[in-house]
Amino acid sequence: MRSVLSAIGVFSIVYCWAAAARQTPVEQSRSVTKPTPLILAANEGEQREFRTRPGVTFTVKIDPKNGGSEHMAVVTEDMAPGDRIPIHRHPHADELIFIQSGTGRVTLGDKVQEARAGAVVFIPHDTWIGMENIGKEPLTHIDVWSAPGYRAILDEGMARHRQPVRRA
Repeated sequence: MRSVLSAIGVFSIVYCWAAAARQTPVEQSRSVTKPTPLILAANEGEQREFRTRPGVTFTVKIDPKNGGSEHMAVVTEDMAPGDRIPIHRHPHADELIFIQSGTGRVTLGDKVQEARAGAVVFIPHDTWIGMENIGKEPLTHIDVWSAPGYRAILDEGMARHRQPVRRA
């Protein structure tokens, strides 16, 4: 009886492993764009303009279109003193904000806190987030989003800026 149970256990493990192995090539075949390794200078990337903040631009560094990443998007922005990112949320993507310079007032869920150069803000998906530059100098930040499909968010909420994509 014990050997029968052991055989069933081994068979179950092998069966599950084989089923998982068969699915891997299907996932890999969905990739449309092969990821491209990139090194982008501060002024390189796709310049975009917020529709909700006319005249305010940001730079898309990495996403499915720029670099071919299926798993993340990276943007940079320099916020002028007094500028603010309205409170919003990303239902299907976690976000990291790396504050490079300046001082911001960050609304994260029901919490409001100042963030200065060197701070990292973690925003789990579906969490309300907003930020305002409360300093006298630009608030420079790098944002990283998880999840494929972020390009659709960019295309819905932002208009293409007049500047072309620049690469070295």
